[in-house]
Amino acid sequence: MTPILAQTSWLIPLYPLLGALLTIPWSPAFVTRTGPRPAGYINILMTALALSHSLLAFLAFWGKSSPQFFFAPWLQVSGLNLTIPLEASAITLGACVLITTLNLLAQVYAVGYLEMDWGWGRFFAMMSLFEAGLCALVLCNSLLFSYMLLEILTLGTYLLVGFWYNQSLVVSGARDAFLTKRVGDLVLLMAVLAIYPLAHTWDYRELAAWAQTANVDPGLMTLIGIGLIAGPMSKCAQFPLHLWLDEAMEGPLPSTILRNAVVVTTGVWVLVKLESVIALSSTASAFAIAVGSVTAIGATLISAAQIDIKRVLSYLSSAYMGLMFVAVGAHLPGVALLLALVYALGMATLVMGAGSIIVNITTQDLTQMGGLWSRRPVTAMAMIAGAAGFVALPPLGGFWAMLALVSGLWDEQRGLLVALVLLVNWLTAFSLARMLGLIFAGQTQQMTTRSPEPIWLIVLPMAMVAGFTLHLPLVMGQLNLLPTWAVVSQDMALLLTWSSLLGAAVGTLLYVNRMVENPAGLMKKPLQNLLAYDFYTPKLYRNTFVLGVDLLSRLTDWLDRYVVDGLVNAIGLASLFSGETLKYGNTGQLQFYVLTIALGVAGLGVLMNWAALTALF
Repeated sequence: MTPILAQTSWLIPLYPLLGALLTIPWSPAFVTRTGPRPAGYINILMTALALSHSLLAFLAFWGKSSPQFFFAPWLQVSGLNLTIPLEASAITLGACVLITTLNLLAQVYAVGYLEMDWGWGRFFAMMSLFEAGLCALVLCNSLLFSYMLLEILTLGTYLLVGFWYNQSLVVSGARDAFLTKRVGDLVLLMAVLAIYPLAHTWDYRELAAWAQTANVDPGLMTLIGIGLIAGPMSKCAQFPLHLWLDEAMEGPLPSTILRNAVVVTTGVWVLVKLESVIALSSTASAFAIAVGSVTAIGATLISAAQIDIKRVLSYLSSAYMGLMFVAVGAHLPGVALLLALVYALGMATLVMGAGSIIVNITTQDLTQMGGLWSRRPVTAMAMIAGAAGFVALPPLGGFWAMLALVSGLWDEQRGLLVALVLLVNWLTAFSLARMLGLIFAGQTQQMTTRSPEPIWLIVLPMAMVAGFTLHLPLVMGQLNLLPTWAVVSQDMALLLTWSSLLGAAVGTLLYVNRMVENPAGLMKKPLQNLLAYDFYTPKLYRNTFVLGVDLLSRLTDWLDRYVVDGLVNAIGLASLFSGETLKYGNTGQLQFYVLTIALGVAGLGVLMNWAALTALF
């Protein structure tokens, strides 16, 4: 049975896709008779089947060095042969296991979180579309088709963020997420089309082989490399294309679990596949490092100044993606994948914990929370586990992933980047300690006086993901994913540990022990506003790009209204008046027509002989 499942692993994306199609009968025309719940249960069942297939296929491929490839013909016309290549290996199937596991838990979580919502069919269908696109992306071995799948995921983001389409903030969040991603996608598409005449392939394996012997103009390769990075920049919410992730938090929180934990890493997955191509240009590699560094530092600083629990987590997502960009730019693709694994479980735990808190205190404002430790012990322990796994705190997964990153950077003599990672880790630990302190420590407030644990459908998935986060090092050890202790730098391990402990200690002293009555007052007001308002990036966008597009649209409207349309109307009016004039000049008498012709001929004669006439006089 297992070999058969391994050979048919290309079927994995079809399970959730079939679940989405089976949701159609529970459209609004039928939902009044049966209720929307069957749509959710069908999709949960199909996701469970996809998880089972992924897990069995992964176990069959584990330990095998050679992957298995499947080829599906797609288009053959005029000598162009486009075939969809799919790769089944331990890495791709392990990614499918992670995706289907988190989506299954997110769907169970949604059963409790959206209990009274009548949009069940639509929500679960879009979640399954998300899952199908993600599984297809990790199995796909073609740059062109990966681009197409990224577009499907962007559509899924738009639909899920705009799920409650009767709310203005939700509509604007979905619109901004869609348009922001279009910026990076347009540049990525140009790079995808530009690399084909050089490599004559879009297959990732063949691109890697071509990159080993490629002799390409450095300037051209730099442009293509930056174009290939631009698309993942928008997908991974990197500066300056990062605002969409914060606005996307307006959508249903169960969809945020999958989006913030897995979907944002799709750009990193594509970059890892293209790392050998990007390495052809040192400028492109430096560009990836610069983007990741600026995002990692900026996003962690911003997260530490937010009072909205969702905004804290969204900026931490951008920061962690920045570290993955640094790993790819430093030619450490395996470390980038390890960071993505650790990040997915840690962020999923934190987002589930945030939803568990929000669902029954009806506020996202951290300043209105407090004193929840005694009332929400399970949620508190789960979020602490997620935070501990998110930073470099031994012996959890985050520590080993960060250690692999800093050790690789130190071996390449990139001391400045090592200092960057240590600073980002310190700020992340501080931001998470601050968030947990504001939620669980201190005195209860009006919104938290009565705040018991939510129903088990929310608590159970959250506790399971927290358990996965805590046990991740054991799983990594069994799968030989842990860095070898003899190879990594023990000094770097000590520095990482101290950065995590010091960051958490400072956050604990300020927001749990309350050594300072108003910790925010330790920072000058202008600096507070600078971080709280995202370095004024939204205002900068409004005063530059948005204003420019608005003025251009107004100018275009004026030209269309008064120049183009005005000219057409003027010609029409001239024809109308000339026709009316000629109408009244037609008498029907032959002698009048002869006189008119004679006068015309005489006028033409005078005009043609005007020079001779002027010479006579």
